[in-house]
Amino acid sequence: MAKAVFLLLVPLLVLIGLPIYCLFLKSPPPLPDIDTNAWWGPEKLKQKQNTNIKDFKIKFTELIVTELQRRLRKHATFTPPLEGVAFEYGFNSDIIENWITYWREEYPFEEREKFLNQFPQYKTNIQGLNIHFLRIKPDVPQNVEVVPMLLLHGWPGSVREFYEAIPLLTEVSKDRDFAIEVIIPSLPGYGFSDAAIRPGLSTVDIAVIFRNLMHRLGHNKFYVQGGDWGAIIGSNLATFFPDEVLGYHSNMAFSTAPAATIFSIIGSFYPPLVVEPEYADRMYPLSKFYAKLLEELGYLHIQATKPDTIGIALTDSPSGLLAYILEKFSSWTNMEHRSKKDGALEFRFTKEQLIDNLMFYWVPRSITTSMRLYAENFNKRLLSMNLDQIPTPVPSWFIQAKHEVAYLPAWIIRWKYQNLQNVTVIDDGGHFLALELPELFSKDVLKAVAAFRNFHKQNKAKTEL
Repeated sequence: MAKAVFLLLVPLLVLIGLPIYCLFLKSPPPLPDIDTNAWWGPEKLKQKQNTNIKDFKIKFTELIVTELQRRLRKHATFTPPLEGVAFEYGFNSDIIENWITYWREEYPFEEREKFLNQFPQYKTNIQGLNIHFLRIKPDVPQNVEVVPMLLLHGWPGSVREFYEAIPLLTEVSKDRDFAIEVIIPSLPGYGFSDAAIRPGLSTVDIAVIFRNLMHRLGHNKFYVQGGDWGAIIGSNLATFFPDEVLGYHSNMAFSTAPAATIFSIIGSFYPPLVVEPEYADRMYPLSKFYAKLLEELGYLHIQATKPDTIGIALTDSPSGLLAYILEKFSSWTNMEHRSKKDGALEFRFTKEQLIDNLMFYWVPRSITTSMRLYAENFNKRLLSMNLDQIPTPVPSWFIQAKHEVAYLPAWIIRWKYQNLQNVTVIDDGGHFLALELPELFSKDVLKAVAAFRNFHKQNKAKTEL
């Protein structure tokens, strides 16, 4: 009898004790030391650093276009899909020919080049890497303050994700006493930004590079918005430089902290303990959530272990690149799109938008270097930092789309982001929110910045800008 009682008490004590320990007794890990001047480029350039900011234009040269069209024309015959299968096995080869034909014969290269160059673009060398970025400053009357915001994309996206949102974010309104200046860099190794020539360039190191970029542009204090890798980089900025980041907005809430995992497991027995009933289906049942991860994260394991192998194939074949990247724009917008033969790729995106994004990978041959970021983050060095367990006082704001891969209740988010201002939960949208729903995205960002400014005025903890 005593043994039976003991066996019942042990899991109960663990169930009660672990949360108490994680929430109240366990001290956060120390903030790791980082090198804010680490050099990632060729050593020979270290002694003659050029800090100039140079104008930049995207160019689709005749040579680039002709070679691309030739490769698209001479692609292999693809294996037909299984009967009754849509996108469940990946990109449906029955429909890829339409996309290849469009890219080869209908995509207006000259017109899209002009479109992509509509905003001022620059390059400057930070820590040995030429970093490409967009910078859009609004024209404002005297009573309106211009505030800087760093916008950060992820994989397999690019700065292209923000084009529709830029006019909305930088708009001057009589209802606001501020207007946003946006700085949108291509991540190192993505698009037209240089890649590191040696291992180790992680999201922590990229956060340092972008902090140094903002300083070079004259912004020692700034706001940050990010999704996907941009969310992690933004979180790292808020963690390492809380006196410089005035506010952090993200459209991807996640946590690798053990406590978050423990509570998600506890909630699987009785969801109301963890999550509001109206959002429980975003977390539970756990079996469905983890099944979704297993189905969708195969790419992550490949890119975190052997990015250069798959990179060779995707660098050689524009058809392969198209299938590999566009498949993510299908399922990550809504997992139900896998059951549609066309992947519902044009549910919210146009062909032009999606091919624009592909051009940021094809033209500069950046697919391999973009995928290396997974290998630089899923390793002992980064995981041992336990950054999700280190709280930040930076005022923060999250928006959680219906079809984002993961959902976190606000009270769990607040463990990390102690001055959480709001969590906007929407019943629409997916992973590429700025591109999919630019108006909704922009309105939420503007609300967040207004809240951050009010937070600082009330707390007087920092001097704005």
